[in-house]
Amino acid sequence: MEQQKQGSLAGFIVPSVIGIILFMVPVYYNDSWTIIVKIIADMIGQSLGDFLPVLCLIIVTTSALLGIVFLKHPTFITSYPVVADAFSTTAIWVVIRVIGAIFIWLTYLEIDAGEDSEGVIHMITSGDAGGFVLHDLLTVLVIIFLLAGLMLPLLLDFGLLEFIGAMLTKIMRPLFTIPGRAAVDCITSWIGDGTLGVMLTANQYEGGYYSKREAAIISTTFSAVSITFSIVVLAQVDLMEYFGLYYMMICAVGIVCALILPRIPPLSLKKDEYLVEGKAMGETLPEGYTSSLQYGLALAKKRVGEFRGIEQFFENGIKNSAGMWFGVLPVVMCIGTLALVLANNTTIFDMLGMPFLPLLNFLDVPEAAAASKTMIVGFTDMFTPSIIAASTVTAPMTKFIIAVISVTQLIYLSEVGGLILGSKIPVSLPELFLLFLERTIISLLIVAPAAHLIFG
Repeated sequence: MEQQKQGSLAGFIVPSVIGIILFMVPVYYNDSWTIIVKIIADMIGQSLGDFLPVLCLIIVTTSALLGIVFLKHPTFITSYPVVADAFSTTAIWVVIRVIGAIFIWLTYLEIDAGEDSEGVIHMITSGDAGGFVLHDLLTVLVIIFLLAGLMLPLLLDFGLLEFIGAMLTKIMRPLFTIPGRAAVDCITSWIGDGTLGVMLTANQYEGGYYSKREAAIISTTFSAVSITFSIVVLAQVDLMEYFGLYYMMICAVGIVCALILPRIPPLSLKKDEYLVEGKAMGETLPEGYTSSLQYGLALAKKRVGEFRGIEQFFENGIKNSAGMWFGVLPVVMCIGTLALVLANNTTIFDMLGMPFLPLLNFLDVPEAAAASKTMIVGFTDMFTPSIIAASTVTAPMTKFIIAVISVTQLIYLSEVGGLILGSKIPVSLPELFLLFLERTIISLLIVAPAAHLIFG
């Protein structure tokens, strides 16, 4: 009996520690600080070389074609969960996938408008638009998504979420006005993907475990951007040597936003009403447990006991990778390219960012005009600000500020925002935009002074 108990504890500790080392511990490599997952991704990327754009082309095209097929919900395919999760989506996201496929084919084949450099197709395929997204961004993402997806079960499937959730129960309600169990939603997002956190929150809300107010707060404040995406954003602006400070800033800003936003409109105006009455759980420890540590370890060992073995590990890993490959890459190709076309050929982002210019100047942010262009565009997609920054901003301090804010803004329509709007969680589009603006301002007020200290 004792051996079995020790085995369960080891089954929790060993995979969790390996996952933490791979994803969270900075290491010094080739004269800069990075993390092990990024080192492995770079090695694979260098070995594959010219094949990566072809792989991205295949993925985005497959996503578009099967997305169209899945609109009919064919039973001969939907019976496979991994395939269904990767390709089942709504009509609007299928349109985005198809546009992404068109863009990637035009870019890969280097089709343009001949001698006319002002032509629309040339604007799409040029090296500072579609060419940049395909060759400089997607070729990085495709490897990161594969590795992160395959390795994330180390953090998700061996009790780490349950353990931390139990340990944080006593602080969630007084600090953030939400149940302790919401810590699991947050950690699921942080380690896995923001959409996972939203889906978990929606499930809990529809089951009656969260009130309207709690569901709105958790989905818009605790569905954090994953470590994987954060790595890609920082790598995009070529500042991986600052990863430790960068991620500390993300966590600090996230905590401050979680403290403030639930206490101001629109979240403070939400009511504690439940879709299903009588399901909300108490905040006290279950009978038989004397501490949060004891309860957390019991939950972790229970999760380990439910693990089906290597088959489940790879099944979940492939599901994670497929979801990011076929769900995210086409969106990045579509929205990233469109944003760069608009940024390079119109003044729309200059105009939208103008209200932020006085604040950026007040905070003494270098290249404030260029930085202002990235402030609002993050509402469409999280990657787009870093894409624009990489091609238009030269000051490392400004790139760092944009990289942090693009992650802490959180509510981007290409994923988290769109998923919230498509669920039963009671948050409207105007409310999402207001929350986006609030998060942006709070982030700027924290990150800009800190960046001055970091970059001297």
